[in-house]
Amino acid sequence: MALDHPDTVRILAFLDEIGIPVSRGRIEGESFLPGIEVRSGGLVLDPARPFHPGDLLHEAGHIAVTDPADRPTLCEVRDDPGEEMAAIAWSYAAARAAGIDTRTLFHADGYLGGGEALAAAFDRGAGPGPPMLQYFGMSAEPHQAAALGLPAYPRMARWLR
Repeated sequence: MALDHPDTVRILAFLDEIGIPVSRGRIEGESFLPGIEVRSGGLVLDPARPFHPGDLLHEAGHIAVTDPADRPTLCEVRDDPGEEMAAIAWSYAAARAAGIDTRTLFHADGYLGGGEALAAAFDRGAGPGPPMLQYFGMSAEPHQAAALGLPAYPRMARWLR
């Protein structure tokens, strides 16, 4: 997609608003997600390469759920299942807050072919990851929100861990 695509513009504005830096730059070699790289706790977007706007939210989710002490030096997403689930749940909440369609986030080319299943699960309130966001104090599972004094997922108390 192009940098001026409406979804990309909305996502970039949202990320700027919540404090996740996004810069434009050249990505050498292959990145995990085409055209996007995590570098020094922010995102680098290579405008010369095609990318999916929803992937910006997913990678930003990894930055958002990273321990604050580690975030400034984050350059590689850890292979941690809990953080992956938290990043997926965070990206859904962010998509809702930014006005991005669930199927733009969970597109057909991503999530090992499971994008449609994730979209359907989150849209019916059953996607993976909200318990991790609750553990990090960022949101709460709906049935525990009042007792914890946190907003019910997908609303967020804070966007950065």
